[in-house]
Amino acid sequence: MYVAVKGGEAAILATHDLVAEARRGDEAVPEISVAQIREQQGLACARVMNEGSLYDADLAALALKQSQGDVIEAAFLMRAYRTTLPRFGSSEPVDTAAMAIRRRVSATYKDLPGGQVLGPTYDYTHRLFDFALMEEEGQSAVGSRQSSLDADPDCRLPTADCLDTHMPRVPDILGAEGLMEAENPPEGDPRPFDLTREPVSFPADRDVRLQAMARGDEGFLLGLGYSVQRGFGGNHPFVGEIRVGEVSVEFTPEELGFAVDLGEITLTECQMVNQFTGSKEVAPQFTRGYGLAFGHAERKAMSMSLVDRALKCREFGEAATYPAQQDEFVLYHSDNVEAAGFVEHLKLPHYVDFQGELELIRRITREREERLAREAAPLQEAAE
Repeated sequence: MYVAVKGGEAAILATHDLVAEARRGDEAVPEISVAQIREQQGLACARVMNEGSLYDADLAALALKQSQGDVIEAAFLMRAYRTTLPRFGSSEPVDTAAMAIRRRVSATYKDLPGGQVLGPTYDYTHRLFDFALMEEEGQSAVGSRQSSLDADPDCRLPTADCLDTHMPRVPDILGAEGLMEAENPPEGDPRPFDLTREPVSFPADRDVRLQAMARGDEGFLLGLGYSVQRGFGGNHPFVGEIRVGEVSVEFTPEELGFAVDLGEITLTECQMVNQFTGSKEVAPQFTRGYGLAFGHAERKAMSMSLVDRALKCREFGEAATYPAQQDEFVLYHSDNVEAAGFVEHLKLPHYVDFQGELELIRRITREREERLAREAAPLQEAAE
């Protein structure tokens, strides 16, 4: 589309060189490595893996480096690469109940069976700059934290040995009392829909909605989740549980007939507890919203669970009156790669389109001036 740009292909190739130069920045500053991004920018990598719909921390870090930290561009790179990969089949469902937990909190039970595990979180940090991080190696911050751990022998980071191995999920606790909606697979337990290979139709089933939100834009879902609590909804859900940790991924090859362990991935799971007054057929109970995301991505999982519950409105006989309850609105607009492409394509040449509108405006203006002149002529003659 840039053939009309002066210089044509040569100009476009020159922009590639300029991008590489801008990405490198001041050569007096050491270049950041992919490994550094992967290890020290883990939350950004998690977002790229989610929105890129591909779990690979190394590729996510590479995408962030290549895109100068532009998360949407990095997700685009991941999506493009994903299309080149062969598909061998579908893994077995992961068991988040057996997760090797490093963070697990609930806002509904203080004395949670298995205990609250704060783990790594910014929830209790002061939003103040830590200028020690500006030092060359950032050793002072690590050293001060280690000193506080040494001073207090009871203050330790969670390890697998000290965690209670029995950590039932909060919705399961409520379900045991008959106070939580049951989660039953669809009749026949069909294979989940794959929106990357099949066209989506509406109204969309829950597996389609969850899949779309899992790879949707975190900011968009956050805004929708916020909207269901104020302005366009009156929900006040509770965080039943957020858990972050590692789960095993298994795959059953046809030639073997049994599952083999492929390795572990880090997941964040959130289950929101929402009140439901019941109906003639259903007793009063709590309902749930569900979110699952790659890596450590609590904001994404929470937002997803809020919108998931909103999209279940028809199942409970609730009126779909606000945006987060409209599955077509949510699914069509939550994909940031598609949204960014549609917005950013406006930068490309639209010369023919604009010339057509320009001529239309000129013609309408000319006809308006001629009409005003005709209407003013009799008045001018009368005045003379």
